Amino acid sequence: EPELLVDAKRVADLLAVSLRTVRKMDASGKLPRPVRIGGVVRWSIEELRAWIDGGAPNRTEWEARRRKK
Repeated sequence: EPELLVDAKRVADLLAVSLRTVRKMDASGKLPRPVRIGGVVRWSIEELRAWIDGGAPNRTEWEARRRKK
């Protein structure tokens, strides 16, 4: 079964950046908002792919685009 949610390490692999860069991007609002389940932080793989296809805008722009759909 395909992955639905991925951790920061997997996001780093997908984006070909370091884990530290993923953490900085998340903190500065440059990634889609993660899902928090208890103390665990994950990203939707489907949303990450759509975000990349959409030009990887900042979180505010991405959420505005998603609200318009």
